Amino acid sequence: MRILLQRVQRAEVRIREETDEGPRERIAGKIDGGYLLLVGFTHTDTEREIEWMADKVLGLRLFPDADQKLNCDLGERGGALLVVSQFTLYADARKGRRPSFADAAKPELATPLYNRFVMYLKQRGVRVATGEFGAMMNVELVNDGPVTIWLEREAGASA
Repeated sequence: MRILLQRVQRAEVRIREETDEGPRERIAGKIDGGYLLLVGFTHTDTEREIEWMADKVLGLRLFPDADQKLNCDLGERGGALLVVSQFTLYADARKGRRPSFADAAKPELATPLYNRFVMYLKQRGVRVATGEFGAMMNVELVNDGPVTIWLEREAGASA
């Protein structure tokens, strides 16, 4: 499981849809401060990786305290999460010019993992907004800091 975490002042994800009246965009998810999580899964990910990663995200101290040191976590700041599925995090571009996505989990595995990850975060009392799994999305954000962290948890890894 891989996550690209960005601390944001605001973020939203929009989905373009074709209607009888023509194309239109709708906002699928929006937050006013917290973390944007771009989330990808691989074939061997399980419940164990999901829970570990959720706990890691919620426990990271990436917000400044009164002394401007990164000592506060998301809950202490009342922040929210915008969780967006991102299979391209598993792109392998070492050979050729077209990346391989062979390491990315197929939708039939990744969809329930993504839904479980979102549910686990919500159960922890955090406000969670989402994109839509498998949809073509436009993500807009104002990166705060900027603070951008790469998180990875290999299946079967010990705590």
